[in-house]
Amino acid sequence: MRGLWIALAFLTRLPVPRVDATADMFARSVRYYPAIGLAIGAIVAVAGWFGAWLHPWLGALAALLAWVWVTGALHLDGLGDLADGLGAAHGDKARLLAVMADPHIGSFGVVAIVLQILCKLVMLSLLLPTYWAAIILIPAVARLGPLFWARYLRPLRSDGLGAAMANAVRGSDLILGGVALLLACFALPWLAIAPIILAFIGFWFRWRIGGMTGDMHGAGIEVAESLLLLACVVQAAR
Repeated sequence: MRGLWIALAFLTRLPVPRVDATADMFARSVRYYPAIGLAIGAIVAVAGWFGAWLHPWLGALAALLAWVWVTGALHLDGLGDLADGLGAAHGDKARLLAVMADPHIGSFGVVAIVLQILCKLVMLSLLLPTYWAAIILIPAVARLGPLFWARYLRPLRSDGLGAAMANAVRGSDLILGGVALLLACFALPWLAIAPIILAFIGFWFRWRIGGMTGDMHGAGIEVAESLLLLACVVQAAR
């Protein structure tokens, strides 16, 4: 139960009991990320539902604001750091890591965050006020990604969250994650595309960058959420 509180405190801005956690416990809390994603999705859906009473676009805006608020823009920060690193590195891995570690944001990061927010806003407007189950499940499914990325991609730093997570994910965590995804597919069969999306992101990280960092986990979650929203939009159009 302590791991659940640790994950909830890290991934959200929701009030939780204070828990003293070691670095190892913090890393092991990754196994609870999908469950926290369900809570995030529920909050996003409730906000969208209230806003959609007046207009789908207002519902989309309310849902997006709730999404950014409840996560504290944590993963957007990772996306911005990754974009800055890729934009400035020009193939130099050492420079990429140095830029990503810089707390300041550059123009590449700003553009990436703005585009990500716009993508989510437009797709939420297309899905509201009908696809509530998808909006609840997508944040949970996207947070299965770190379990697999941490297990199969080498950390680019010897310290930091990415390295700690790589040593914390167990085989049983992957099995439980797979079972959870299978159950989600029973509710929404089109979610069967999720393993392809998560694997594609992981392969891209390995091909383009060569491994994982904590920022890249956050960026991967953001990209996975957008691609899953897009898959739902395509399914709805059919």
